Amino acid sequence: MLEISTEKTSAPKTKPDQNNLVFGKNFTDHMFIMDYTEGRGWHDPRIIPYQPLVMEPSSMILHYGQAIFEGLKAYKASDGRVLLFRPHQNMARVNVSNERLCIPPIDVDDMVEAIKAVVKMDRDWIPEAEGTSLYIRPFIIATDPYLGVRPSNTYKFMIILCPVGAYYPEGIDPVKIYVENKYVRAVKGGIGFAKTPGNYAASLKAQMEAQAKGYTQVLWLDGVERKYIEEVGTMNVFFKIDGEVITPALEGSILAGITRDSTIDLLKDWGIPITERRLGIEEVYEAHARGKLEEAFGTGTAAVISPIGELNWDNQIISINNGQTGELSQRIYDTITGIQSGELEDKFGWTVEVK
Repeated sequence: MLEISTEKTSAPKTKPDQNNLVFGKNFTDHMFIMDYTEGRGWHDPRIIPYQPLVMEPSSMILHYGQAIFEGLKAYKASDGRVLLFRPHQNMARVNVSNERLCIPPIDVDDMVEAIKAVVKMDRDWIPEAEGTSLYIRPFIIATDPYLGVRPSNTYKFMIILCPVGAYYPEGIDPVKIYVENKYVRAVKGGIGFAKTPGNYAASLKAQMEAQAKGYTQVLWLDGVERKYIEEVGTMNVFFKIDGEVITPALEGSILAGITRDSTIDLLKDWGIPITERRLGIEEVYEAHARGKLEEAFGTGTAAVISPIGELNWDNQIISINNGQTGELSQRIYDTITGIQSGELEDKFGWTVEVK
């Protein structure tokens, strides 16, 4: 059990209008920090007022990018309960990323306790308007003041909180996606399966070029043959073809999403055929040509479910489900958000209450 010290802020911030929240812009009054020192392990867990970090210019994170992060949410139920969605799965994924980035592991239960503590401290920041939540960002950075390529001997594990609305301006309305076949995000054997900043830095160029063409996000193809679908920017991706839902298999280059896993569990529970396998972009376009491509959608913590209404691959533009939100996409979205908010029965045991 973590013994967490706390220091309350003496200057509480003005909370933003919960009906006009911008994702990732406003941060709560407090943050969690825990340090790692080689030979001592993780120590000194504490909650302090949200504040700037003081770091050496030579800190290793700034030069070699040794860092990982996570993302999950807290929700205010109508009965006043504060609910987390599958936090143990997120924190288990922290250690998957840690192992790949040579960062010391942290006890999963300790990390969940830290999340509960800081969310409880700032529970009055959790918005209650429809479609809103409190976004939780745990992350770890290497802090050794040293120039040299090796794992750091010191780290900071931190948690910051942010009240948010919809991640995409479209909300649950379908987004337009550009299929990327010029740039490469990740390959097997690399760090594509880890939630580390470098993966997202590698995606920025393609994302900016896609947005300049009027597209919300990029659909990445595999980095070797450039023909197999991997993931969409910040989301895993699913396609419903002739009654069967297909999502790319986890083969070492894409993230094992928590919302992805939840979606697969729901589909199995509903008796809807779901297959994890390699899926070529040509197969998707051929299915569309035959009238068999029924729906496509992305899944992720930030957006939950984001229907895909249009794909552009090599200037071949196709509309999916007439650019409308599909019945299955809507059902998954309503079910997951209903469980997250406490409005629907959680028969899977996915939610954890912050008391």
